Amino acid sequence: MSNLLSLQQRHRAGEKIAMLTCYDASFAARLESAGIDALLVGDSLGMVIQGQTSTLPVRLEQIVYHTAAVARGAPNTFIIADLTFGSYQTGPAQAFDAAAQLMAAGAHCIKLEGGAVMAETVHFLVSRGIPVCGHLGLLPQSVYASGGYAVQAKTRESADQLLDDALLLEQSGACMLVLEAIPALLAAQVTQRVHIPTIGIGAGNQCSGQVLVLYDMLGITPKKPPRFVRNFMHDVPNIDQAIALYIQAVRDGSFPADEHSFLKPIL
Repeated sequence: MSNLLSLQQRHRAGEKIAMLTCYDASFAARLESAGIDALLVGDSLGMVIQGQTSTLPVRLEQIVYHTAAVARGAPNTFIIADLTFGSYQTGPAQAFDAAAQLMAAGAHCIKLEGGAVMAETVHFLVSRGIPVCGHLGLLPQSVYASGGYAVQAKTRESADQLLDDALLLEQSGACMLVLEAIPALLAAQVTQRVHIPTIGIGAGNQCSGQVLVLYDMLGITPKKPPRFVRNFMHDVPNIDQAIALYIQAVRDGSFPADEHSFLKPIL
């Protein structure tokens, strides 16, 4: 059985954490059987399930629905659920109401996007018994404000700001951080400075763990996947073996490789 305590123990022991997104009971059961450490009910479902062009149209009630399905399929696995665009940005009280719905549906932790601007909200939620996972780097809910799906924090100023944000989120009580599409060197620096697990997606192999969108990892999305994705179905004959290969590759550090990472120096 995986829970926040077991993930923290893996982190302290220097053991990598393997996470995948999940949206339904059938996949949840297979992932739990394979020994996945954690599942993320991400608003990425807007793109891979609903066919949207971004995560912005996803509504909170849809994440609640999918969280309940995943919880039924994987009752012994740690589940993180996304707060959706518009469900938490107006302040801590709104965020608590949304997070409470996700926790009631079966989530063990909620994830929200943003740095310093979210520190008060993180503290508010954690002080009321809701574990929070932060999300820095590429923020899909702010994709139109940040210039699209591009690598973030490439300059020294923006890298320093991201590191400051990571430290502030930890200080505010976040139990975990997702680092998306940032230089591998910066992700390594963040991981060294904070005491909570960092989960990378396009952030190099020095993070405490990795997450991918399940459908990307299986190579069944219609669009070209980001460069940080590896199709684990290429080398095995079935889904169960692909999942097992992903978990093994994360834990032994062979994924992500250099070709899945952003290795250019920070300017």
